[in-house]
Amino acid sequence: MSIVSRFEVLLLLMAAVVVLELAARKLRLPRAAALILGGIAIALIPGAPDLELDPDLVLVLFLPPLLMASAYFTAWRDFRADLRIILQLAVGAVVFTTAVVGVVAHWVQPGLPWAACFALGAIVSPPDSVAAKAVLKSLPLPPRVILLLEGESLVNDASGLVLLRFAIAAALTGMFSAGEATLQFGWLAIGGIAVGIAFGAASIFILRRMRDSDLMIISSFLTAWISYIAADKLGVSGVLSTVACGLILGWKQHDVLTADSRTRSAAVWGVIVFIMESLVFMLIGLSLRGVLARLGGNWAAVATLLPATAAIVGAVIAARFAWIFPTTYLPRLMSSSLRGRDPYPSLAVPFIMSWAGLRGVVSLAAALSLPEGFPGRDFILAVTFAVILVTVLIQGTTLAPLAKLMANASFDMASTAKLTEHQARAKVAEAQLRAVEKASLLEDGTHRHPRLVEQYTYRVRATTRFSEESDTLRPHRVEHFSTILAANSAGRAELLRLHRSGELDDTVLHQIEAELDLEEMNAGRFAAG
Repeated sequence: MSIVSRFEVLLLLMAAVVVLELAARKLRLPRAAALILGGIAIALIPGAPDLELDPDLVLVLFLPPLLMASAYFTAWRDFRADLRIILQLAVGAVVFTTAVVGVVAHWVQPGLPWAACFALGAIVSPPDSVAAKAVLKSLPLPPRVILLLEGESLVNDASGLVLLRFAIAAALTGMFSAGEATLQFGWLAIGGIAVGIAFGAASIFILRRMRDSDLMIISSFLTAWISYIAADKLGVSGVLSTVACGLILGWKQHDVLTADSRTRSAAVWGVIVFIMESLVFMLIGLSLRGVLARLGGNWAAVATLLPATAAIVGAVIAARFAWIFPTTYLPRLMSSSLRGRDPYPSLAVPFIMSWAGLRGVVSLAAALSLPEGFPGRDFILAVTFAVILVTVLIQGTTLAPLAKLMANASFDMASTAKLTEHQARAKVAEAQLRAVEKASLLEDGTHRHPRLVEQYTYRVRATTRFSEESDTLRPHRVEHFSTILAANSAGRAELLRLHRSGELDDTVLHQIEAELDLEEMNAGRFAAG
């Protein structure tokens, strides 16, 4: 297939993404499930173009920016506070699942060497960050549960890929040393974090000296790829490097970025991440053709693998339950101080966290990266594809109704008390008023800017009152901002009339239109209630 043909296929996939996204919204399906099914449908069309996945390209193209975007918006303070639980999931659950799947795989396929069985376990053990983010953002879950699941998915790819490296080496050489593996794992993890911190600090140093928003946005994308590739070249974890770099940039972005660059970068990153996530799920569906080709295109051969595949898929799901439930309650049972800081959560919490173990493109790329001639390579690829399909299509589709059902049955988990949005707005308004009064007050007690003082005084009264009586005042707020939207619409119509009549040039149009856009976005959010 020529370069032009590949580009045309890519355009067709992006067009399919638009159609499938609209269909998912209409049918109220998780977008990940709709996109994978769409990819499968395209793969099964006779004569459809064959799009081979290069696993190394998939990892280096998609993973760094998607990891960076997730880490960037992760609350560092909350991430650090729950690091114990995140590591239990990202390392403990991955190792445990690898072992369970390895044993079950050898039981159902006795001819498969132990090292190959554990390689399969390492491939399917880590839940996927892309799938997790795509599904979790629409779920009615407590913020802490989402933080734990997203935090796990940021780190666990490193654990799974490291275990896979050791399993491949053991399968090809017949040698394995637990002590050496532990030392290498420590080096990969610590080295990856160190590289990520270094690139995060360097990126902040550069961004502080930039004034152009376009260059800052480009630099943020380069930082994601460079932190991953550089760490990989140095022989340490590119995943942990990118995550560490993203956490640092997310923590410091409020001091480093200007309002303009922050607004524009959020818009650009939002679109790019949406496209990348969508293409990743489409590529997973399209890979079905390659899986069938490796099995000779024979559905009878596929049917013979179903019992073994079903047993391994069941082991993947059951192992997560078997790990999360004990590690949720046993540490609290054995430690009274831990119980005091973090009481027992309801059963809904470990159940939803267990059910949310969705696998995705990292598992598929890892399976495809197995060297030719690796024992059971085609079987491993087929099982990996089945695990991804079951976890995304079945678990991902049922997560939302399960979360809603369990939310009605006490979905509690201890978390630090935080100000509400309305309380925070009141405090911000008070700080703004103090600054205006200080700048406005003259020696004789009068004000240099009386209208500003009046405006900010009113804002303090309004935000304070609303923080105390939000339920009562919400209809009045909606009416207030609906009126602002009506005024905004009238102003926009007059602006366009002036431009179309030739009384206004494009530069002035864009400047005023940008101001109206920001006003409309702000008012529209509040008018929605």
